[in-house]
Amino acid sequence: MATSKFFTLKEARLSNNCPECYSNDGLEITFKQKLTENLFCKAITKDIIHELKCFNCNTTIFPIRWTDDIEGVVNYQMRALEPKAKFIKLKPLAWFIIISDIVIVALIILFATGVLSF
Repeated sequence: MATSKFFTLKEARLSNNCPECYSNDGLEITFKQKLTENLFCKAITKDIIHELKCFNCNTTIFPIRWTDDIEGVVNYQMRALEPKAKFIKLKPLAWFIIISDIVIVALIILFATGVLSF
């Protein structure tokens, strides 16, 4: 049962005009990166999403409504973004299974070679 969620990488206020209410002090872009977690590991992926909101009119501005100015600022913010490096962290259950497998294989080899016998 894998779960995915996004964590906030960066939030930036934009001074562009909102395409809905034409206010120039309410736009904020949020960049989020994907975090996947299951029983065995936790991993950060390279998937990044962005969301543009206006806090004056409380609307989400979708890319279809962006003006050229907004798109230029968002592209600049994306280039300046430093995403977290992709990684995988094993949980204790995964380490237990790996170590158990190594011990079992070692015991099988020792029995097969005759080093251990009962």
